[in-house]
Amino acid sequence: MKKITLFFCFFALCISLFAQKDSTVRKKDRKKDVLLQTTMGDIVIRLSDSTPLHRDNFLKLVKVHFYDSLLFHRVIKDFMMQGGDPDSKRAAAGARLGGGGPAARIPAEFRTSLFHKKGVIAAARSENPEKASSGSQFYIVQGKIWTDGGLDSTETYRLKRKIPLAHREVYKKIGGTPHLDQGYTVYGEVVKGIEVVDKICAIPTTKGTDRPLEDVRIIKAKLIKRKRR
Repeated sequence: MKKITLFFCFFALCISLFAQKDSTVRKKDRKKDVLLQTTMGDIVIRLSDSTPLHRDNFLKLVKVHFYDSLLFHRVIKDFMMQGGDPDSKRAAAGARLGGGGPAARIPAEFRTSLFHKKGVIAAARSENPEKASSGSQFYIVQGKIWTDGGLDSTETYRLKRKIPLAHREVYKKIGGTPHLDQGYTVYGEVVKGIEVVDKICAIPTTKGTDRPLEDVRIIKAKLIKRKRR
């Protein structure tokens, strides 16, 4: 009996060590893309090396299968789609979501080269003076096409600063959400499957909570070999 007990203790220890090993972010992981297999199609995301804290946090969560079976619980047409709330995994229909996730926040990593153009992934967050990010929740920007007049108004009334000329041109060409710049950390972008983002952002949602009437789920998130663009 003692030998059997020791065997199971050793087996449990091996499983624990394997799980810990699997959650470690290695150099080779940072050279891979992330595939989100959703109920409405596949989305491939490339993370930015300019935001190492957010990059590694997202990679770690993907490696431990944190995002598997979670919902895109908040979707707003011409704006964004949000996921990463662990409470959404088994949420009842109509339940209000968005408050779940790890207690630890990620320090903001604002970079002038990373802005809210269509297709970027950024960290959601609650209100806090440091603008630190949620430990798991993220959103993918759909946004809208902007005019010079609209961008001028955003500069004056929302940002209180000038939008770089190069960014303005992108917002006028492919769209985005410029009023979020330097307020939420952008840490990557969609490199394949932007049409899936458009499809998800077009679905009917519940008034007040913006939760899709029919669940849109991340079936599986995994690391894949990076392909040349």
